[in-house]
Amino acid sequence: MNNNFKMIDVGNKQITHRLAIASGKIFVGKDAFKLIEAKTLPKGDALILAEIAGINGAKLAYQMLTLCHPLGLDMVKIITQLNEDENSIECFCIASTHAKTGIEMEVLAGVNNALLTIWDLTKMINPDLKIGDINLLLKFGGKSGIWKNPKGIPDWIEHYVPSKIEALKDRNVAIITMSDRASKGIYEDISGENIKNIMLENGANIVQKIIIPDEIENIKNAIDRTIADFEPHLIICTGGTGVSQRDFTPEALLPMFDKLVPGIGEILRIDGAKFTPLSWSSRAIGGIIGESLIVTLPGNPKAVIEGLSALLPNLLPHLIRIIRGEK
Repeated sequence: MNNNFKMIDVGNKQITHRLAIASGKIFVGKDAFKLIEAKTLPKGDALILAEIAGINGAKLAYQMLTLCHPLGLDMVKIITQLNEDENSIECFCIASTHAKTGIEMEVLAGVNNALLTIWDLTKMINPDLKIGDINLLLKFGGKSGIWKNPKGIPDWIEHYVPSKIEALKDRNVAIITMSDRASKGIYEDISGENIKNIMLENGANIVQKIIIPDEIENIKNAIDRTIADFEPHLIICTGGTGVSQRDFTPEALLPMFDKLVPGIGEILRIDGAKFTPLSWSSRAIGGIIGESLIVTLPGNPKAVIEGLSALLPNLLPHLIRIIRGEK
């Protein structure tokens, strides 16, 4: 059956902190503007009611927009500004959440509800009202990173733009993919690419990225050569942490570790269980060889992203500093 409409499945997406800001204006004319400014409209203070209505509009966006996901919002704020030169009121809606999808529609719905409320309270003074200049100004938290309206944003909104966190700045990182099929070119090493991209986003230097067959001796030799050649701060391995007959990563690495770091495997399984109970079947581990931290991740590309989100931005940099004796 052909279905022309669908609600996008976000079940496999990562939960991230997301924020968006939108704005819009209502042009009310000189007489109505003075009454709004003096808070003497017949129906009451338009600005206070607009703030309340805007918050409610953001919360109920999913009820008004058929294919919009219902979201639990962490925060919604409406800001109103009076512009006497053009007899307009500008409304801003700011909202944030921890979710798998963005909240652009929520802030746009909040702005529209605030503006329509001002319209409703002002129409008996001036029926010739106009709403316009509705724009999305800022959003972040999704895979596209930080987006600012190319036409520019008010200076005060820059306060909401997060600083880029480079948790692994100037750290040397090696990436090793353990996969029989990827090493033969049967399929693309998506997990290794995901790791590389996340490491680069966090300021790391990629000193090596290799793919090897999932064999104990191959894994041992690759780790030994990597440490000897590059002395990396961090080695991230992907693959071979499951329970199949060809999963050997823990067997290869455990005898090599100078110290085991049990918390790495524990947090990967606990955090992974938020997404799928199958994460409890992972045998992911972490440990130290010399001054190099070794982390093993599952081979699934999605699990790699989820795992690194649990380890960054705090745990991995902390462990590297301690291993290296840095303050």
